[in-house]
Amino acid sequence: MKKTILRITMPLLLILFFSCKEDPKNEEKETAVKSAASENYNISILIDLSDRISLKKNPNPTMEIYQRDLGYIKSVSEAFTQHLKPKRMRQIDDKMQIFFNPEPENSQINSISKKLRITVNKDNASRELLNSINSTYSSKTSKIYESAIKDDKYIGSDIWNFFDSKIQDQCIDKDYRNILVILTDGYMFYEGTQIKDGNLSSYLTPLLIKKNGLNTNHWQKKFEKGNFGFIKINKDLSNLEVLVLGINPSKNNPFEEKVIKAYWSKWLSEMNIKHFEIKNADLPSNMDKIIKDFILEKE
Repeated sequence: MKKTILRITMPLLLILFFSCKEDPKNEEKETAVKSAASENYNISILIDLSDRISLKKNPNPTMEIYQRDLGYIKSVSEAFTQHLKPKRMRQIDDKMQIFFNPEPENSQINSISKKLRITVNKDNASRELLNSINSTYSSKTSKIYESAIKDDKYIGSDIWNFFDSKIQDQCIDKDYRNILVILTDGYMFYEGTQIKDGNLSSYLTPLLIKKNGLNTNHWQKKFEKGNFGFIKINKDLSNLEVLVLGINPSKNNPFEEKVIKAYWSKWLSEMNIKHFEIKNADLPSNMDKIIKDFILEKE
């Protein structure tokens, strides 16, 4: 009789045991989701307010450059709020800010940019604040571009100097996931920072690319053999991720895009930045998923 009972109950017990046991894959997924939700973000947006946004010099019939920038910023702020909303209020300690280098002479632009330095933590976090971030960023960044275009005083873009002297203090915080989004056409030029060291430089222009002979089918071989690129900055930025948006190469050289990306890739890699992407100027609707994937899906 006992053997009969055992034969009946043992399979039932085994089924019950395995059905109650949690799937390790599900556990891993839950852990990953919890980890991502509890991670604190420090997002910086560096805007190149050079003449690339000029309606006179660089008109774009499909969509003006500044309008594309505004669309990219909208996607960044939406990714930021998407990251915040699933978090518990006591876990929130996240930041987002905007930078320029050099700072514009227009006091209105600088005043607006200060208001876009947002810190959300357990002391001020509320649904009202989270729901207001996207509209705030949209309206205020629009005013920045309108003021810059109206002034029509474009003093250039000193991205190299920003990395050399400011990025460590302004864009990197310990115990945060530090992300820098750069809005630029890929070129760099500022009157006050023109440094050359052999074939290395702190700037990049269409004229320099042509002068260096990087406008032929053999550009890559020459680039590598001649050690062309940006001057190396001796910093370890391994705790920074970089997304470069808006690469807009001159149409006079069919290899310009590849040369620009080679300069940037070499430079970022030399600073130990392991997670970076360099994307061409495109319509914001096409870039939205790319931007949000970069910010929300850590590799």
